[in-house]
Amino acid sequence: MKYVITWTARPNVTEESQARGLQVFGKWVPSSDVTFEQFLGRVDQQGGYAVVTTDNPQAIARDMAIFGTWFEMTVVPVLEIADATVQAADALEFMASVS
Repeated sequence: MKYVITWTARPNVTEESQARGLQVFGKWVPSSDVTFEQFLGRVDQQGGYAVVTTDNPQAIARDMAIFGTWFEMTVVPVLEIADATVQAADALEFMASVS
């Protein structure tokens, strides 16, 4: 399954806390169950985005627990656009069949 993860800096993060977060990040090793397709930082330094693939959502939950001190995060399961449009077309077909 593919997920898009977003994170933004918590408003109460201090300079000291940010330094600690960078220290933890420097030692962090992602789970071998997770493949990072893209790993992006925002230009304004307020967060970032990752597109990851895994069959083990617990591996994502582990990383959310580690970095939740410094960031507000969302994890959204996603589909490739071709698959998503098939689902949308199927839904429209079903709705049209209901009288």
